[in-house]
Amino acid sequence: MPSKPVRLSVAIASTALLLGAVACRPEDTGTAAPTPNTAATTGATAPPGTATYGTTGHGRAGAGPVTGGPTASPADTALDVLVTSDDGVGSAGMEAIAEGIGRVLGDGSTVQIVAPAANQSRTGGRTSDGPVNYTKSDASNGPPVTEVNGFPADAVNVALDDLGMKPDLVIAGIHEGQSLGPDVDESGTIGAARAAAQRGIPALAVSLGLGDTYDYAPAVELVQNWISKNRASLLSDTKPRQTMVSNLNVPNCFAGGKVRGLLEMDTEPQIQDPAAAQQLQHCTSTNTPGDEVGSFNAGYATITRLYPRP
Repeated sequence: MPSKPVRLSVAIASTALLLGAVACRPEDTGTAAPTPNTAATTGATAPPGTATYGTTGHGRAGAGPVTGGPTASPADTALDVLVTSDDGVGSAGMEAIAEGIGRVLGDGSTVQIVAPAANQSRTGGRTSDGPVNYTKSDASNGPPVTEVNGFPADAVNVALDDLGMKPDLVIAGIHEGQSLGPDVDESGTIGAARAAAQRGIPALAVSLGLGDTYDYAPAVELVQNWISKNRASLLSDTKPRQTMVSNLNVPNCFAGGKVRGLLEMDTEPQIQDPAAAQQLQHCTSTNTPGDEVGSFNAGYATITRLYPRP
């Protein structure tokens, strides 16, 4: 996917969240060491129905698979969500998804942001060889975040191993540019989601198609719906060693029309014309292709399931 410049100041087109007290770790800076150094702090309260920003979990090392898990008890409805993006700290898509999901998670839920310090698109699931430095950052119009001097997968590993986060769900995105078909293994968005899935944590990768402008609202709404649909499974106590990645791609309808619907499909690791996976979408199309890339280019949002390792 084409790289996009990191945006250090982002205007979110929605009502801003009431900021909670944020404690990402005991220190403002750190270095990821081989041995996990768990830190747990208490999140702040927020208005009813609104998630807070913090690092506390609910005692789960990771939620179960998105489908087929036991139903959570009514008393356990709060979700802890880790948000990251290969577009880097301050990227518009990551800010939009963090704000958007915060409005639907409910009381007691938390949203945590850990992301690369710079744009790391097209780095796949790469990780750094040595220690990874990280620091608290205010390069965002939203809550304070932790920026990591490494790859997207590094950011997830730092959040889990060094900051002691225990998310029920990891969301990677919203990436500017589609991540589907034969390009998934090169995607830093997918790489971050896979790093979580390899640890048994449900992961959702979210990408918005290429375009002259980017309206994140349709993608945010689809993610909100996905969380509502899968909430019980995300809260399950089942802890598989690995889980599948859900890969959501939303067409960019800047040229007209609107997203025509959401299709659950098989991924296409090989297609006849690889360039088709990186073309603009036509949301006014009346075609109904039966494949992932074709459906996406014809204006449909697609969701596929990917193995945790390439």
